[in-house]
Amino acid sequence: MPSRRSFLKQTAGLSALALAMQNVTTNAEENPPVAVTLPHRKDVPIEHTWNLTPLFPNDDEWKQALEKTRERLAEFKAFEGKLVNVSGILTCFELEDSIGLELQRITIYAYLRYSEDVADPQAQDMQNLATALQGQVQEATSFIRPEILALDEQLKNLLEQIFSTHRYALKLRRIFRQQPHVLPKSEEHILAMMNEVSQTASKAFGLLNDADLKFGTVIDDTGKSVELTTGNFVLFMNSPDRKVRKTAFDQFYAGYESLENTLSSLLGSSIQKDVFFARVRNHPSALDSALFYPEIPRTVYDNLISTVNKSLPVLHRYYELRRRKLGLDTIHMYDTYLPIVSDVQTNYPWDEGAKVIGEAMRPMGEEYVNVMTEGLTTARWCDRYENRGKRSGAFCYGSFSTHPYIMMNYQPTVINSLFTLAHEAGHAMHSFYSARTQPFTYFRYVTFVAEVASTFNEDLLSRYLLSQTTDRNMRAYLINRQITAIRQTLFRQTMFAEFEQETHEAAERGESLTARSMRAIYRKLLDAYFGPNFTIDESLETECFRVPHFYRAFYVYQYATGLSAALSLAERVATGGEKERGDYLKFLAGGCSAAPIELLRTAGVDMESPVPIESAMKRFEELVAELETLI
Repeated sequence: MPSRRSFLKQTAGLSALALAMQNVTTNAEENPPVAVTLPHRKDVPIEHTWNLTPLFPNDDEWKQALEKTRERLAEFKAFEGKLVNVSGILTCFELEDSIGLELQRITIYAYLRYSEDVADPQAQDMQNLATALQGQVQEATSFIRPEILALDEQLKNLLEQIFSTHRYALKLRRIFRQQPHVLPKSEEHILAMMNEVSQTASKAFGLLNDADLKFGTVIDDTGKSVELTTGNFVLFMNSPDRKVRKTAFDQFYAGYESLENTLSSLLGSSIQKDVFFARVRNHPSALDSALFYPEIPRTVYDNLISTVNKSLPVLHRYYELRRRKLGLDTIHMYDTYLPIVSDVQTNYPWDEGAKVIGEAMRPMGEEYVNVMTEGLTTARWCDRYENRGKRSGAFCYGSFSTHPYIMMNYQPTVINSLFTLAHEAGHAMHSFYSARTQPFTYFRYVTFVAEVASTFNEDLLSRYLLSQTTDRNMRAYLINRQITAIRQTLFRQTMFAEFEQETHEAAERGESLTARSMRAIYRKLLDAYFGPNFTIDESLETECFRVPHFYRAFYVYQYATGLSAALSLAERVATGGEKERGDYLKFLAGGCSAAPIELLRTAGVDMESPVPIESAMKRFEELVAELETLI
C-alpha cells in the first residue's frame, strides 16, 4: 500500500497487468492535523465525496467482479508452454489487457473504499482481497516473458516484422530488450513467489517505525505534556519555542539511536536484497537495475548529483539567511522547519480554490481548464474533507476506464492545501489525457515523469498568486514556499540519492553495512549539504535509518529530476505560445508510449543534459536573493 508520496514501482517494461496495479500518486504530508470534531463517513454530504459508481455501483458488484477475475486466471493455462506463434502471442496479450483492465478497476475501488475509513473492517477486507489478487495475477502470468524470450531468433525476427505496425509492437520490443535479464520460466516463477518474502525488511521497518518505536512525551508551547510520535514530530519542529524544538528533536532521534543496530540490520538487508536481484538478473549494479526497466540513462542520475553538488554554496547561503532571520548564534536541524516568514491569512473555500487554480492554469488552454475545473467541482473526482478514519494526506489515483480520483483533507484557511489540490489536479490531468489518447497497454506513465505534471501545476499557481498580490509579506511567503520546495525536493532528495548509491556500492564491493559504516556515509553527506556553518547534531546521523523510501531503492532521485523538469516546462509554457502548450499536452497524452526521456524531450526538456538541473539551481539562487531583499 502506497504511503508518504510513494507508489509501486512503475516501469515501461512491465506488462499491462502490472501497470494496472500502479496508478496511485500519494502525498501523505499535505497539512498538519487540526484538532476538530470529525464527522463519521456516513454523515459526509455526498457532494463532498468522490463518485465511485463509474467503477462499481456497490461493494457486492465489486466482490462479484473480483471472484470472476480470479476465476479467469485459469484462462492463462491455455497459453502456458504454447507461446510459439504470432496468433497465440497476440491472443495472450489481449487476455492480459482484458484481465488487467478488470484488475485495475478492482484495485482502485478497494483502495478508495479503504481510504475513506481505514478502520472499516469491510474496507480492510476488500483491500486485502485486492492485494492478494494482484499477487495471484503476477504468478499466473510469470511464464509469458520467459517463453517469448526463449523463442529462436528466426521466429523473433518474424514477430518483429509482423508486429511492426501493431499496437503491441512497443510492448514486444520492450520484452526483447529484457532478454539478458529474464531467467528461464521455472526460475521466474520462483522469483515471483519470492515477492512477499523480499518485502520482509521493509514490512519489519514499517511496523517498528509506525507502531513499536516510542519517543516519550514533550511539553508543548502551552505547557501540555504530549506524546511524541512520527506523526506529530513536524508539528514540534514548527514550534516557535526553540527549547520545545530541541527537546523533541533530541528525544526523537534518541529513539532511533536506541535501536540503531536493529534498524541498520533491516536497512542493510534491504540493500543486500537489491544487490541480489540485480546480480540474479545480470545487471552491472543495483543502480543499473533500477534504471533499466524505465529506460533511464545513467547520465541522468550522475548529472543530478554532480550539478546539485556544484550548487551547494547557495544552499549554505540560504541557511545563513535563515540563521540571521531567526536571530540564532548557531543553526541546527531543528531550526530548519520553523517558517521564517510569518504565515499569511488566506481563506479559499473549495469552489473558490478550484476557481483560483483554474485561473492559474490558463496558459494550458480552455479544454484543460474546463475539464479540470469540472472534475474538481461538479463531476465529483474528489473526496474533499477529513472524516473519522479517513486516510491522512492526499493522493491521485488514475484510471483508464473512468475519470481519475483525488483524495484530499482540504483546509480552506491553509494555503498549502490549495497548492496540494493543484498538485493532485496535475496528476489527474496527466491521467486524463493519457487514458484518452493511449491504449490500455501504454496509458500508465512511469514514476520518472509522474511528478512533473503535478509540480508543473504548483509552479503555475505560484506564478499566478505572485502576479495577483501587492502585499510584501504575501510575496515573501510565496517565494519562501518555492525555496522550501526546491530545498526539500531537489537538494534533500539528491542527498538521499547519494546515500543510496554509496551504500549499494559498498555492498557490491563486499563491505559490511553496519550502523557505524552507514552513519559515517550519512554524516559525510550531512556535512557537505548543510555546510561548514551549520551545526550537525551527532544523533542526526541516524536519520538514514528512518527514511521509508530507502526500502524502495533509487526512487527518490525522481522527485529531484521531476521538479527540475517541471520548473523548466512551466517557464516554457508560461512564457510561450501555442507550440509550447501543444508540446506539453503531447507529453501529458504520452502515457508510457515512449521512453520517459523521449516524452520529456517532446515537451521541450532534455533530462540527459545538466541544463534543467542548472536552471533549477539558478532559479533557487534568484529566489534566495529576492527573499533577502524582502525580509
